[in-house]
Amino acid sequence: MRTPPTGPRTFTKDSPRDPRVAPSKASGGIPNPTPRYLAQSQTPSSSLRQPRRIFVIMDLNGTLLYRPNKRNPFNFIQRPHAREFLDYCIDTFHVAIWSSARPENVDKMVAQLLSPAQRAKCVVIWARDQLSLSPADYSARVQVYKRLTAIWNDPRVLASHPAAAHGQRWDQTNTVLVDDSIEKGRSEPYNILQLPEFEGLHTEPLDVLPQVHDYLNTLCYQANISSYIRDRPFKVDPNYTLTPPQDFHMG
Repeated sequence: MRTPPTGPRTFTKDSPRDPRVAPSKASGGIPNPTPRYLAQSQTPSSSLRQPRRIFVIMDLNGTLLYRPNKRNPFNFIQRPHAREFLDYCIDTFHVAIWSSARPENVDKMVAQLLSPAQRAKCVVIWARDQLSLSPADYSARVQVYKRLTAIWNDPRVLASHPAAAHGQRWDQTNTVLVDDSIEKGRSEPYNILQLPEFEGLHTEPLDVLPQVHDYLNTLCYQANISSYIRDRPFKVDPNYTLTPPQDFHMG
């Protein structure tokens, strides 16, 4: 399965943009992991006998899609295997989408990748308005942070845990953020699966998402995801070969 990115082969990219600036104190500033989080991440993980449905928080732009030109903001190029990958994730895990793009752009990206039925299966679909930014920072080119405590404490997310009625919840032991920016996961640094930023180029590796798929399946067998990622972070294998007919199916 070696399909090229969906979209034109030639496109005009935006000019290089100014560097991002730190968020203001009104937006929460720059977060750091808590001592409690770090201690839990150092608790060794154990292997589970059976896989479990983990909570996967998915980024969009740079991870699954690329938007080459802000003047045509609804023109996106899909990363190879993006739709198959999302199909698998939505069928296998509890999936949330969290993008730092504006809501109207997130709606367009989601519409390109997901059917209405798949969209309804997502736990939440969050955009820039869920990053606790001040009005000034919302419209500025600031570095944003995806604080997982914010999404874990959302009522819909709390209710989505299969054992919520028994007091169980999503946390660092059962959650992974899939994102191309390691900095966005600064508050929970060992719950991020960082993959290379996708820029819509045909010279980029084709089989990044199949490798993410395999890594997510490995996490399903871990009792403490943050500990596992701390010890064995995701890395792209340049020699990886996608072997049919096992594409996107858990063994």
